[in-house]
Amino acid sequence: MIAAAGPSPLWYLSRGTGAIALVLLSMTVVLGISGTLRWRPGMRTPRFVVDGLHRNVSLLVVVLLVAHILTALLDPFAHLRVIDAFVPLASQYRPLWLGFGGLAFDLLIALAVTSLLRARLGLRVWRAVHWAAYVCWPVAVLHGLGTGTDARSVWLQGLTAVCVGGVVIAMAARLLRDWPARAGMRVGGLGLVGAALVGVVFFAIQGPLAQGWARRAGTPAPLLTAARTPVARRPASTSATLRLPFAASLSGTAKQSASPADGRIQLDIAAQIRAAAPASLDLRLFGRPLAGGGLEMSSSSVTLGPAGQPGLYRGRVVALNGNRVVARLTSRAGRGVVLRLVVRIDPGSAVAGTASAQETRG
Repeated sequence: MIAAAGPSPLWYLSRGTGAIALVLLSMTVVLGISGTLRWRPGMRTPRFVVDGLHRNVSLLVVVLLVAHILTALLDPFAHLRVIDAFVPLASQYRPLWLGFGGLAFDLLIALAVTSLLRARLGLRVWRAVHWAAYVCWPVAVLHGLGTGTDARSVWLQGLTAVCVGGVVIAMAARLLRDWPARAGMRVGGLGLVGAALVGVVFFAIQGPLAQGWARRAGTPAPLLTAARTPVARRPASTSATLRLPFAASLSGTAKQSASPADGRIQLDIAAQIRAAAPASLDLRLFGRPLAGGGLEMSSSSVTLGPAGQPGLYRGRVVALNGNRVVARLTSRAGRGVVLRLVVRIDPGSAVAGTASAQETRG
């Protein structure tokens, strides 16, 4: 028996709150620099309005980061611990890049606390601690690029580019203020900003945007195995098709392996579906074993196709209830399929059951 739910919605909440937190943190840096330039939106706008906006956005960043961290801790995929959110390099999941996130959070807490206690600390102490904002922001950018599983998504690349561009423009405006006084120092600062920008772009291209980043970033081997395609690519036949809808019996074999490091297991099912046009099915589930038998799934992959093209449709499990499995698959042409399985695994690892599939529209 298999017992689990599909990949948690916390995955989406964690990525969403992280992206919004990066936007707000960038706004905080830009507003802070604008304050030193005495900028305000309109001559009649009091400066305390800009200062108040800067302070409130900073506090909102903390709230979003707390939500980001909580959802990441509750998301079962990476199995993070509370200590991983505060102590850099403590995590087994991408330790360096997740550590950047913990460092950024620690710095932001220090900034928020000193801002609330500014009247008691004095301007000099507050200003010294506030310089941490210039460290917190690039560390957060590196965390997002190195840890986020959406780094190769166009929307996140665009959002990151806007945030980086806004901060770079604000810093350039700050360095060029009162030009040409201290021209040498200002030119050096501009050179440093430009070099950092080039370094980030180079890192993104050679790192998160390149193939194999998940492994090089420090993703644990069991998670890499779970995310890997369960069957090797075979030469595709242009005439291979899958006749839909269908309802037929299936049979095959199951194989289970365990990770000695954390006790998680991987279940692979390879089966043939005896429909009018026979099809091949490969199902992979990954998670923790349940005390009463079965598996609490944390990730999955499914492929379905005819004999000449077994990987025609690819997707993941979206629901499990006992021995009933529901998966959503998509072909490269964008054709969607809902696959429903009822599977039984006997003690000898033989698999039997039924499969039905129908095309989705819209």
